Amino acid sequence: MADPKGFLRYDRAEPPKRPRHDRVRDWREVYADVEPEERDDAVRTQAARCMDCGVPFCHSGTAGCPLGNLIPEWNDLVRRGDWERAAERLHATNNFPEFTGKLCPAPCESACVLAISPSSGGAVSIKRVEETIADHAWESGYAPPQQAAVATGRTVAVVGSGPAGLAAAQQLTRAGHDVTVFERDDRLGGLLRYGIPEFKMEKRVLDRRLGQLRREGTSFVTGCEVGVDVTVGELRERFDAVVLAVGALRGRDDSGTPGRDLDGVHLAMEHLVPANRSCEGDGPPEVDAHGKHVVVIGGGDTGADCYGTATRQGALSVTQLDRYPQPPERRDDERSPWPTWPYVLRTYPAHEEAGQRRFAVAVRRFVGDDEGHVREIELHPVEVRRDPETGRREVAATGEETERIPADLVLLAIGFEGVEPMPLLDGLGITLSGRGTVSCGQDWQTRAPGVFVCGDAHRGASLVVWAIAEGRSVARAVDEHLMGTSDLPAPVHPTALPLAAV
Repeated sequence: MADPKGFLRYDRAEPPKRPRHDRVRDWREVYADVEPEERDDAVRTQAARCMDCGVPFCHSGTAGCPLGNLIPEWNDLVRRGDWERAAERLHATNNFPEFTGKLCPAPCESACVLAISPSSGGAVSIKRVEETIADHAWESGYAPPQQAAVATGRTVAVVGSGPAGLAAAQQLTRAGHDVTVFERDDRLGGLLRYGIPEFKMEKRVLDRRLGQLRREGTSFVTGCEVGVDVTVGELRERFDAVVLAVGALRGRDDSGTPGRDLDGVHLAMEHLVPANRSCEGDGPPEVDAHGKHVVVIGGGDTGADCYGTATRQGALSVTQLDRYPQPPERRDDERSPWPTWPYVLRTYPAHEEAGQRRFAVAVRRFVGDDEGHVREIELHPVEVRRDPETGRREVAATGEETERIPADLVLLAIGFEGVEPMPLLDGLGITLSGRGTVSCGQDWQTRAPGVFVCGDAHRGASLVVWAIAEGRSVARAVDEHLMGTSDLPAPVHPTALPLAAV
């Protein structure tokens, strides 16, 4: 039974961060190390704020957690100090709670009943509780490898080692299948490795979980592009089923803006990947912000990652541009009523460290020097409108005035357009949908028999929690395809769109 007065006794409290002047000088995580006893006491207090609502919107419906995490259950177990059972309940629905605890934007917190009114003190600190349970699981041995009791003799190839691919691989390995994960990069993890900056999640966290997968029996092949290094024919001959978890890494460009071809204008991943490689010990990054005026175009998570990375690389200045007006500090009940995802100003730790953010502006043109390198950008005020006939959004200038700001390095963080072209898809006879994704049926199977898809490749660029949820869902579908039935957990929220709808 939850503490019915917990939210009245205790206020919401965020985890302490390291001092700004310290954390911008290294790549360690932003949040401070706290003594275990002090950490546990603080988190048990936060968990006590959970009311165990009659209808827990945090993990029900489309507004809450896509994984269906049993949040009220493990909140109450934490409140009582039963970390082992809390870890069991958390891992029952989430393969990688340390990833979501650090990286997920927490739709569960937005859907928390305590988020309805500011007078309640704010939502339960669900992410903080989740991450601490995961820490306890590793510290106390509550997350041992789960090896299958019986081998099925069936083989599965998983293409891509991001969160969706890893979740599918772990579930299928635990079901007794012989699973091999193929990764074209030299290291495992996909965007967890090369897209997420070290200051958001240190890669030792990823490597620790990869070690668990190896001990359970999952095999990994790196530096291998399926469709090139392993032909489609070889893939089909060796494996009974194939899971495509190749992501949606085709970055959206700004090719229509004059000056886009100047040196120093890059897509966001051309900055983040080399920076992460440098942290792995691969030498200086090719795209370095040191000593430069940096402009980040795009107001989302990827833009904030570029922002914090440029700060740590020693940028002279960092400016982030957003074509939308500055959102309100608090939820607007008319625009985004509870429990939907709120339209509010989201401030990341990187924004507290340096630089500035500007809203309702767009680039009119990039201005270069005589050597063809960008040196300034010309801005003008804009507003985003929706065409009444087509429903499409369009960006319109709101005045004739312009201004120039210095820019030696420009990073385009304006989203992703879908799956990259690859020989694997051509060899399987799979064409992309109008959204740039791989279509599938209700059973997660593509037009190619025995080939399944999950994660961003199916959904489009999305959240880590959705990737894990889809990986778990496709694992059950593959298991049913191979064995006729499955004991793997049934999906809670993720559903595959029918082929005709994509």
